[in-house]
Amino acid sequence: MHAITINEPGGPEALVWAEVPDPVPGEGEVLVEVVAGAVNRADVMQRQGFYDPPPGASSYPGLECSGRIVALGPGVAGWAVGDEVCALLAGGGYAEKVCVPAGQLLPVPDGMDLVTAAALPEVTATVWSNVFMVAHLRPGETLLVHGGGSGIGTMAVQLAKAVGARVAVTAGSQEKLERCRELGADILIDYRRQDFVEELGKVTGGVGADVILDILGAKYLARNVSALAVNGRLVVIGLQGGRKAELDLGTLLTKRAAVLATSLRARPLQEKAAIVAAVREHVWPLIAGGRVRAVVDRTLPMRDAAEAHRILEESSHVGKILLTT
Repeated sequence: MHAITINEPGGPEALVWAEVPDPVPGEGEVLVEVVAGAVNRADVMQRQGFYDPPPGASSYPGLECSGRIVALGPGVAGWAVGDEVCALLAGGGYAEKVCVPAGQLLPVPDGMDLVTAAALPEVTATVWSNVFMVAHLRPGETLLVHGGGSGIGTMAVQLAKAVGARVAVTAGSQEKLERCRELGADILIDYRRQDFVEELGKVTGGVGADVILDILGAKYLARNVSALAVNGRLVVIGLQGGRKAELDLGTLLTKRAAVLATSLRARPLQEKAAIVAAVREHVWPLIAGGRVRAVVDRTLPMRDAAEAHRILEESSHVGKILLTT
């Protein structure tokens, strides 16, 4: 088969379409013939040499895919050769075939084409596990999403609105903010011109956000805590703004608030399977009913993964960038 390989960390040019050995499914795994994969920030970090795959995972980038099952490993039940699926991966999605633990498979949602389904596994698993399973967002509460135009952001807006929350987003252009509005965002903040703490305070009467989903890390830590409501929950899922920052614990104590940090890729298989099962139970019906949709910015051939990474790093896209085999 062919896959995108990384011989040496570097820029987008480090991604090379090469012939590699076919994978063989092990115990509890299925072999998927990939139709499409999706690009994530974690793939860029891996390409740059900052985010190695967990032990036992494929060395090729790619944290989600869609395709057809072509072989079953020992001990797999409930799936059959020929099934059309999408999957959450620890790696290997930038390839023509990939082995997937059966617990990380999802059926393609009713009414959705197979290519578009590749846009769903990582964002739905990330948003549902963090916003709902960890931070317990409830109807009537306010969610602040940083990077509202991203794949994760566009999904977070839709899922939060679907459960009856009010949604605020930050983004760096009016075009992205308008797209967020179309998806249901109530409060639009241009972080290049506005301070999100001040703007959120104005709109909420000084109350703030009950839950904040943050991809910046250190850069936003102090301001995020300031923007939290009493009993608020800040969930950090990215470090695009750095790893280390000072925090006034007095502010946190006064608000009786919590700072939580999670990652998805390196979790044990049982935890990932539980998240995928929750997504299938709670999110898939919303997609099938038309209340939540995949937001795809563009689709490129997988051999052009370098161009897809350039586009992602420019941050001009809205939603997901897909790669097709």
